[in-house]
Amino acid sequence: MTQRYLVTGGAGYVGGTVAAHLLERGHRVTVLDDLSTGFREGVPAGAEFVEGRVQDAARWLDDSYDAVLHFAAFSQVGESVAQPEKYWENNVGGTMALLAAMRAAGVRTLVFSSTAATYGEPETVPITETAPTAPTNPYGATKLAVDHMIAGECAAHGLAATSLRYFNVAGAYGGLGERHDPESHLIPLVLQVALGEREAIAVYGDDYPTPDGTCVRDYIHVADLAEAHLLALDAMTAGTVPAGEHLICNLGNGNGFSVREVIETVRKVTGHPIPERTAARRPGDPAVLVASADAARERLGWTPSRPDLADVVTDAWAFARQREGDRP
Repeated sequence: MTQRYLVTGGAGYVGGTVAAHLLERGHRVTVLDDLSTGFREGVPAGAEFVEGRVQDAARWLDDSYDAVLHFAAFSQVGESVAQPEKYWENNVGGTMALLAAMRAAGVRTLVFSSTAATYGEPETVPITETAPTAPTNPYGATKLAVDHMIAGECAAHGLAATSLRYFNVAGAYGGLGERHDPESHLIPLVLQVALGEREAIAVYGDDYPTPDGTCVRDYIHVADLAEAHLLALDAMTAGTVPAGEHLICNLGNGNGFSVREVIETVRKVTGHPIPERTAARRPGDPAVLVASADAARERLGWTPSRPDLADVVTDAWAFARQREGDRP
């Protein structure tokens, strides 16, 4: 059955990919994005586009919508430390306005783009949803505050909601890929070296208690991530996640790859030498961040279908070369 969805932040990397998956399934999609970090060309063909802030969602949201998928957030950790007020106003204040608009319109289903940054430095890995939440920066703190806000909305007003806590998202899908400015994610940064846009890749610390001394992270293909959002919608439509429940699920491969493994995989996929230089550790970088996705598997029926790091890098490389060819 065709549904109508509002996708906030749908001009961004993850929001745009999820919107594309919804359209492929035959649904109607409206993307709401102020283009402060997203790109107009990131809105998939077939989606209605509204340029505006999530704080003003009430101007467009009405009872013709079946659900909201909420991606409209600032997500740069360093910037959140330097400008915490920007993150509290947008990520928390924007979500508060969105929830009020949903309540007024009678839209009672929500999928929220949360983050592993809510956990901070984990005590044990793999990280489960019952792990202590102790974010180490304002970005993670605002996302955790929104999760608490959603839980209250579910309990008080009968919202059915699923928060999906991502680990490291990478890869590309259907011409949609990472184009952050500034870029802070490892795989696109290493690909910039392969393209000759960067001289070398910095390895921040090589003395961690890991097999090769570099940090280990859990990478998930963006298409697998998008499929989890559709499964979350299915679960709430079917009543598997009923009104009044706030389900939280981690999304990750459950396998970790070190910084040097990522660099070596890029070398193999691209055929380019990737010079690297060792730099000092960054404060607050845990040695290992790997997710347990058992809850997503059990509650949503989700299993990553693209767990191979080489597949993730191959798709990201194809997107990076496409963008390079499109530049004047």
